[in-house]
Formats: sequence, structure tokens, C-alpha cells
Amino acid sequence: MSRLVLVLGDQLSLSLSSLQAADKAHDRVLMVEVHEEATYVRHHKKKIAFLFSAMRHFAKELRRHGWTVDYVTLDAAGNTGSFSGEVARAVEAHRPERIVVTEAGEWRVSQMIAGWEAALGLPVEVLPDARFVCPLPVFREWAVGRNALRMEYFYRDMRRRTGLLMEGDKPAGGEWNYDAENRKAAAPDLFMPRPPMFAPDAITQEVMALVEARFGNHFGDLEPFAFAVTRADAEAAFAAFVKRALPRFGDYQDAMLAGEPYLYHAVIAQYLNCGLLDPLEVCRAVEAEWQAGRVPLNAAEGFIRQIIGWREYVRGIYWLTMPGYEKRNFLEHTRPLPDFYWTAETDMACLRAAVTQTREHAYAHHIQRLMVTGTFALIAGIDPHELHEWYLSVYADAYEWVELPNTVGMSQFADGGLLASKPYAASGAYINRMSNYCGTCRYDVKQRTGADACPFNPLYWDFIARHRSKIGGNPRMAQMVRTYDKFADAEKTRIAQSAAAVLEKL
Repeated sequence: MSRLVLVLGDQLSLSLSSLQAADKAHDRVLMVEVHEEATYVRHHKKKIAFLFSAMRHFAKELRRHGWTVDYVTLDAAGNTGSFSGEVARAVEAHRPERIVVTEAGEWRVSQMIAGWEAALGLPVEVLPDARFVCPLPVFREWAVGRNALRMEYFYRDMRRRTGLLMEGDKPAGGEWNYDAENRKAAAPDLFMPRPPMFAPDAITQEVMALVEARFGNHFGDLEPFAFAVTRADAEAAFAAFVKRALPRFGDYQDAMLAGEPYLYHAVIAQYLNCGLLDPLEVCRAVEAEWQAGRVPLNAAEGFIRQIIGWREYVRGIYWLTMPGYEKRNFLEHTRPLPDFYWTAETDMACLRAAVTQTREHAYAHHIQRLMVTGTFALIAGIDPHELHEWYLSVYADAYEWVELPNTVGMSQFADGGLLASKPYAASGAYINRMSNYCGTCRYDVKQRTGADACPFNPLYWDFIARHRSKIGGNPRMAQMVRTYDKFADAEKTRIAQSAAAVLEKL
């Protein structure tokens, strides 16, 4: 029986369930570059180039392993520009008995796939994505009956499920979470590690020319391009992180430094999320480094929590709440996204650095996303859907299943606390504590109000005032509401006026 096996652009894994269920001798793999996927949001040019190049290299890898692969490039004659159109063309050309595909990572693609059986008149077999640690039915079972879906408790279950960093039925070192040790501010260091840079080969150069020609008006710098686009290079990038940066990753994972986009971060999320790296394999490698005494426990635990805790958790939240989660707006924020999220033209040093880095590298680490671009949007009342589309557009690792819950739930509290235990609102003091941005900023982080005050300061207290009825009962925010209530009326007026002046400039 001949089958058509569709492999999507974020499924670049030899262990993929659809490939495991297929027969090299009789079945055909289909991979397609389609305009629809490159433009449903205006993706960063580096992101498009990374994925198209990684896909083309994966097709070569499949052929080396004996697969017959039909690969449709973006500029191929007859390319319809959509998954549905290309699958229909392949069915017409090859007359398979059935289509086999691993479940899609994004809701909109899963809805396309759901319509193919009726539209094409042949069976469509959708297989679970076994590359994740927690199957979606297991997550749904965990979520049933819980008032709040806190990641920490899910994470503990994943530790037990995998056995990672476990000593019998107890967590290694006696604690589940060492996050309290992972909040040190970093100092500039001439010997700070850098992730490996990979020179574009002929395939990547061809893709880059295509992207410049077709998507040259998209956000971001295409060059220099240095992402790994093969499994071997992605594994080399991870190995370099383990050797050079992992020992200090835990201590400094929340730190920010001007001119240092990477610090001690792994910078492998784009490889994990498209399938070039296996999440459980990288976690076991990090655990082995701790067991060998080469990295401290707080570093190993902090890394593993990001993978089997947070990454698995947000995927579960996404599929539990879709469709509709993307429309949630608990705080009723409607202000348009400021232009400087695209241009970096702002006097706020922290936002200028984060957006400039994003434009150059299609990358910013999680604290820059959560506590700089995210916090500003939250306290300024930016529409969470516009911010969601920005994050989905600009980062090479962004897919809706991972980005949407992080934005709507964690960053913007737009789900009302389903995911996060508090709104991640903050004044400039947090950025000053965790970075060196404020020292070169034109604004004064110590001033609460006035033309020279850090804009985060009046916006933070104005956020508290605007939303006191919605957040006053939150145990982690009630004290800040009480603090605001103790301000003199004149100070409250100054806060409101300063916040209004900042928002007027937006």
C-alpha cells in the first residue's frame, strides 16, 4: 500500500511518528515550502531562511537514508502556495492510498489537515507527535479539576515521569526548584562564551537569495546568517553550550547586558522547535554533566525545567484552550503596538537594545521578552493580540503553540491567571537590578514621575491604579495596591499625568 507522508517544516526529525509508520520501499515523503506559511504573519527574514534551509537539508538527509522525497521549493513551477494545494497536487500526481502526517503543532494547520479527507476523498492518518515528553491526553488528564494550572506542579510530575534529576522518589539535592539561585546580575566579561556561528553553505546561500527576493520587505536583518541548519551542526551548537556556558547558565539566566545578546544561554530553542534536536536527549546530556560534577545543580535543574517543565507545559495549555485562547483579553487592553517594536527608535535603552537585538539576530532571551518588551506592553495597555503577532513574527524559535501561551498567559495576564500566578508588571527597578541598560539611558530609573523619569515607573503605578479592582485580590499584587493607596493625592496625580505623557508619545 503506497502512502504519502507529509513532513511539515517543524518536523525535521528522523524519529517522527509518520516516518516510523511508513515504508521506505513503497511510500513517498512530501515536503513543501509555501507562501502561506511564510506570510500568515510577516516572519523575520532570518526565520524564513533558517526554516527553508533546514527543510532542504533534512530532505537531503532523508534521501541519504533511502527515502523517496518530493520537495517543492517556494519558486517551483506550479507551487500553489498552501499546504492544502500542494497535498492535492501530490495526490493527483501519485494517487496514494492514504496520507500520513504527524499531528501539527499549530491549531490553524491542524484544521487544514482535518478537512483533507473529505476534500481529497482518501483516508488521512494523523499520528501523535511522540517527540514531546508529555502526550496531550496526559496533560488534559493532569489539568482536569484544577482551579489553577501552575507549571511547578506539572514540572514535578514530569521529573517523576522521566526520572531526570531524581534520587529515588525525591528530587536531587532535596529541592525541586533552584530558581532562587538563578537571579544574579552579570558583569561584562571578555571571556564570555559565544554560540558557534555556521557559515552558509550553497543551499543556505540559495535560500537567502530567495528570501531577499521574495520577503525583502519583512522585518529583520538577513545577514549575517549563522544558524545551524543541519542536525549535525545543531548538535555541535548544543555541545558547545554544554562545554562553555552551561556551568554558569543557572546563575545568570535572568541577567541582561548591553551588547551581549547571548550571555550564558543555550540559544537552541529554534533547533528544538523545528526538530533538529530532541528535548529529552538534551536534558539527559545536561543531567550527565551534573552527575559527572562538571556543572552545578542549579544550572542543570534550571535548564531541564525550561525543557520538560515550561516547554511541555505551554504546549499543553495551548491545546487545552484552543481555539479561543488567542482572543482572551482579561485586562481589556486595546492600545496599538508602538512603532518602536519594529524600528527600535526609542530613548528607552532597554527596549532599544532588545528590539535592535531581535532585528539583528531573530533572538532575545526569555527575560528580555518577558520583563522588557513584555512588561512594557503590559503596563502600557498594549493589545495582547498585537503583541502576540509581533512575537510570533520576529523570533526564529516562535511557533504559536509555544509563543501564544507565553504572551497571552505569562507576559500579558490576558487569560486572567489561568497560567501565571500574577501579572508580570514591574517598574524600572527590576531592569536596573538585572541589567546595565539604565546606566546609559537618557531616562532616570530613580525618578517615579516627571519628564526625565524612566517610563516604566509611572506606567507601573498607573497600571496598579487602573487595574486595582482586578488585581487587588491577587496575593502577589495586593501589597503593591496597598502601597499605591498610601500615596498622597498629589503623588497619584503626578503618576497619572506622567503616565499619560508617556502614552501620548506612543
